[in-house]
Amino acid sequence: MMHVLRGLGRHNDMVTMFEEAYKIQPANEELGAQTFFANVRAAHWKSAQQIATKMYKQFQEDRYLYWSVISAVLQANDVSTPSNMRELLYKLAHRLITSSPTPSYLSADRFHLHLSILRELKLFDEARKLLESDVGKSICSTSLSCNELRRDLWRLQGSRRRRGNKLNNAYDRNWLEFLSLLDATFVYFIASPEVDEATKISGLEHVAKTQDLLERIREKDELERRARTHDIARDPSRMVTLLQDYFNKIGDKACYLATWTAFLEAIPPSFTTENDLRRLINSHKLLRYDLPPSITIEEELGRADIYTKQYLEGLKLGLNLPSSELQPADDLVLLASNVLVNVWTMSKDDRHLLSAVALLEYALTRSKQSFHIRLMLIRIYRLLGAPTLALEHYRAMHIKQVQHDTLSHFVLSRSSTFSLAATGDLTLATECLESTQIYLSNSQETGDFVVRAFTAEKYSQIPEFIAFEDRLDNSLQRDIVKMEHLRMRLAHETITSDVIDMELIELKFIFDRTHHDNRDFDILGNYQPRCCESFNRQTLLFGKAEGHGWLSTYLKLYIRALQQGSDLDDTVEEKLLIGDRPKQSVDPAKRIPLRERLVRKEPADLTELTPDECMFVEYASALAEWLEPYHDYTRPPPSVVLAEAAKQTELKTGHPLKGIEIPHASNGNGKKDEEPPLIKDPPRQVLEYFDHIRSRLQEVADKTSPIEVLHIAVLAQEAFILFAVETLRFKSPSVVKTNKLGPLVANFKGIRAHAIPILRDISSALIKRSETESMAEHREMFIDASVPTATKEIDGDFLLDIAKRVTDSRKKVLEGVGKGLSKICSTYHQ
Repeated sequence: MMHVLRGLGRHNDMVTMFEEAYKIQPANEELGAQTFFANVRAAHWKSAQQIATKMYKQFQEDRYLYWSVISAVLQANDVSTPSNMRELLYKLAHRLITSSPTPSYLSADRFHLHLSILRELKLFDEARKLLESDVGKSICSTSLSCNELRRDLWRLQGSRRRRGNKLNNAYDRNWLEFLSLLDATFVYFIASPEVDEATKISGLEHVAKTQDLLERIREKDELERRARTHDIARDPSRMVTLLQDYFNKIGDKACYLATWTAFLEAIPPSFTTENDLRRLINSHKLLRYDLPPSITIEEELGRADIYTKQYLEGLKLGLNLPSSELQPADDLVLLASNVLVNVWTMSKDDRHLLSAVALLEYALTRSKQSFHIRLMLIRIYRLLGAPTLALEHYRAMHIKQVQHDTLSHFVLSRSSTFSLAATGDLTLATECLESTQIYLSNSQETGDFVVRAFTAEKYSQIPEFIAFEDRLDNSLQRDIVKMEHLRMRLAHETITSDVIDMELIELKFIFDRTHHDNRDFDILGNYQPRCCESFNRQTLLFGKAEGHGWLSTYLKLYIRALQQGSDLDDTVEEKLLIGDRPKQSVDPAKRIPLRERLVRKEPADLTELTPDECMFVEYASALAEWLEPYHDYTRPPPSVVLAEAAKQTELKTGHPLKGIEIPHASNGNGKKDEEPPLIKDPPRQVLEYFDHIRSRLQEVADKTSPIEVLHIAVLAQEAFILFAVETLRFKSPSVVKTNKLGPLVANFKGIRAHAIPILRDISSALIKRSETESMAEHREMFIDASVPTATKEIDGDFLLDIAKRVTDSRKKVLEGVGKGLSKICSTYHQ
């Protein structure tokens, strides 16, 4: 039964089962431990602490006392714990651990737990006594986690000066030791931004001593930077000298730090060895980073030509490398691609993106394992409206496990724009589902890791496992993908009350989450000048990143629409839903009634939306505002909904629904005592929305890339689907007649009659444009756009093949969205 409940994610039911069993057999230690673990899996830290305390008193085993201590700590760190309770819980943990008959220093993990409690309570004197004892020093010398915590305690209690004095005669090459030394050096200036002259002199003396030490071990850069930060550098010109020395020594390393200086221009453009090539690449990066704002397109194209020539020349150094290795000249093609994207940003000429694609695809034939090249291609292909090619490169990277959370945004961000779900092609919808498998395995497996850590008493690892689980469970990318999948699902499936109810419940569960943004944007190679936007910002689809604001806006929009189309309310959900519920938040803003929160609009959230998405949000809000009174009047009472659910359950299973009593004469369509609300005309935003869509489509029709056309067309489709969701309740003639809503339904027919011809015109325009994508002139434009230098070296058939793939991908998505839009019109024409 335990394994069944765990597989279903019903941790609360598992807790209830073990607690009942433990009450029956209170002397069974194994049952007690399993009850504790059940509460751990469900994150019921208060109950876990109480059970561990009970087991310690009953069985007198030390580990149960430490289970109680760590449970109190985890309860204090839980987001649902009020802030005024956290210090009390830490004090409880401190009292318990100091009352232990066995001292904490008998185990490194117990010692770490003890120190972490002292750090939170700021009991630095007690912590110092533990750390300065012989056994404390021994533990810290062998345990990295305790050693790191020791440094943190020194930093917090202001004893870095003493630590720096101890390290002055040390030659430990551990980077943490260097950081500790540097912290100790500048303790004079951290406490207050303003220091007196005497303190400044003492600080300078300490800087001098530390600098002498670092010069002996050849580490000078970090100290000088910190000294300059505090305006106490002894020699203003010393940085240039150090950088020159630093560059000469490690300039041939790929990890060379991103700093710059004028003397790099003297680096010769020719090279004969890999070290010379890397030094040249680093000089290009540094000089490019410091380019002035007055960059011209001609200058940038000249740089792209130089980088391309040197890349092709540099390939000769990697002729004998195995196919699994990367070419040493790869960064030159990344530089050239950055330049071409920057030129596209300045000119908005898609030919420069096509040129970047040609270079990167050619480079990929020489470095098949280069994920940097693939990530750039994914971004550029999406800008060109070729989503199938972007997906090919994404799948070729063989993304696994937690990488789905950090990297799936590259291909799934605003993926509904390219979705062909309305025609039955579920490629992107399937990719959404595959990317969410990590979250399911996290909820099932991480709990087991936590239990194992408790069993092995690895207390330093438990908070890390809990934090990891929380970051995945409340991942921003997880719920963005969920929203994109919902938009695809509504386009693919026929809208029914079951679909509405299911999606409403899931969206309400995620609405109150405190999201963590785990997405990795820094992995994308950025070699743009500091005066320009980064490569990541330049290649964002529509120039906007989906973030907390985008997700919040769309959650409010869809929850409100689905809530109006559903018969479920809080009473019905409480009685019918089986399984765990989300934890209640202590945030006062999230305790406001749901209806009030759904109508709130935060200006900061809207900045993450495109102008067309903002217009769609206005349309959806006006539609919901208009129809809300009629939904509230027509919706059957909870007793009727529960009675119908009980009846359907008995018909399907042959067993009555427990806890539900079916009232007599439960007819949801019976006459109401109050009069129906006054029928109002549709708001202007609803009536004029599809006219606005038609005019917007005409504005962007001539653009080379089809992404804006697709964006507008998919939003028009989504608006029509949302209208179908909102009006589903009123399709029943008996409901309309009983509630006297005939004039309202007449308004629906007028809106549909106006919208469907516009949508069919958009469909025809997309299909017509798809036919032109496969024409020869489009492919010739791709070849003509290539960098002249690259065109001489890259085979013409290779370029033609890439051109064919790009145009075929465009043709497929334009044709698919067009046909899908026509199908949606046929499905919901009445």
